[in-house]
Amino acid sequence: MNLPYKTISRRIALRTVGTLIAILCSIAFLQAQPARNYLANSTVLVIRHAEKPPIGASLTPDGFARAEKYARYFHPFVTDGKAFSVNALYAGSDEPDSMRPRLTLEPLSRATKIPLNTHFSTADSDALARALAEQAHGDHVLIAWRHKKIAVLLKALGADPSHLLPNGVWPDSVYDWVILLHFDAAGHLDQQRLIYEPDPLP
Repeated sequence: MNLPYKTISRRIALRTVGTLIAILCSIAFLQAQPARNYLANSTVLVIRHAEKPPIGASLTPDGFARAEKYARYFHPFVTDGKAFSVNALYAGSDEPDSMRPRLTLEPLSRATKIPLNTHFSTADSDALARALAEQAHGDHVLIAWRHKKIAVLLKALGADPSHLLPNGVWPDSVYDWVILLHFDAAGHLDQQRLIYEPDPLP
């Protein structure tokens, strides 16, 4: 039995409207979902760059030696009897008077074949914190930063510098600390602590 043309047209129109409603509902549902936080279930380690000379943009011989030892110390990194391998590397971008963050992590980058991200200035800790939350990366991140900017980076990541550092400041003479930050399944900081590197480094 052939249906009238108007009935067929009405059914097609209803199907089209139903499809459009389903598409719009799907779009609305997706837009309502919170953006993924890539810090979820991640560990972030923050260190100061290795030893610096009184003058110059590079490292001292002790600083270069520390950088080479970091290639072993952080691969794997062991704390509380648990070991994990760093799988994302960030170093503060070069400045006219300092290439030290990059130089500190280059040996580890070479040894592990993990790319070293140097796109973020230590003058803009918020940019790095946003990138870690919004962009995919490994779940065990190591950051080499300039010591005067570490407190700002910690705040940007939700940590409390006064809980981790004396008077909330990384001391000028200290090069052998590691700050560990852990984030829960929602990307919220649930652990922050200061770790003392072994002396001497293996």
